[in-house]
Amino acid sequence: MSVVGANYSYWITIVLMVGGMYILIARGNLLKKLLGLAVLQSSVYLLYIAPGKLIGGTAPIIAEGYAVYSNPLPHVLILTAIVVGVATLALGLAIVVRIREAYGSIEEEEILARDRADDDEAR
Repeated sequence: MSVVGANYSYWITIVLMVGGMYILIARGNLLKKLLGLAVLQSSVYLLYIAPGKLIGGTAPIIAEGYAVYSNPLPHVLILTAIVVGVATLALGLAIVVRIREAYGSIEEEEILARDRADDDEAR
């Protein structure tokens, strides 16, 4: 089996992580930045869950006939991370709504230009 085929979940994680970071950094639209953040968070979830499941492993309950056990800790931690991620995304969306009400735009350059213009008027 090739290196890529044997570690496909890690390659998918890398592609999602790079894609999420690119969207987060390269885009000026605040909603697209939140989407990039969500993709990046999903890649981190996958990074933690992938090694937690062993092929042929069972739940960590000691019983006769089982020698390989899967670790449940990564899955439990990811449930917490998902809740935090949803809360972060909801807060980000609420802030974007408030920014849209205050500035009339969700484009980063337009918001910064308006802030600069307001600062120049204040001087």
